[in-house]
Amino acid sequence: MTGETADEDPADAPTLTCSRCDQTWDLGYELDELQAGNRAAEQFALDHHRHTGHYPDGVTPWTADCRQCPEGERFLAKRPAERFARTHARHTGHAVDLQPPDDDPSVVQHETG
Repeated sequence: MTGETADEDPADAPTLTCSRCDQTWDLGYELDELQAGNRAAEQFALDHHRHTGHYPDGVTPWTADCRQCPEGERFLAKRPAERFARTHARHTGHAVDLQPPDDDPSVVQHETG
């Protein structure tokens, strides 16, 4: 048994697909074995990108790229992308381009004062 309770059904695990890989995955492993909880889909998508160089269908990351140095990161949620941009700008004084998945980009700069 993998930690199921009487109310949990493994068939209810979310699924992700990738048309480039021609695969569909249920995230029961991420939920049961890795205990990723509500971040299971995000963790799987990041791992998939790390191993294949592309994201599963329907997943587009937030992109934060420094305008001055080679620092940059990809995130699947707004909050960590903005945190990275603000923190990098604060510590380095560099402007960071922040690109949402489906909106206009913005620039994050450290305000001195």
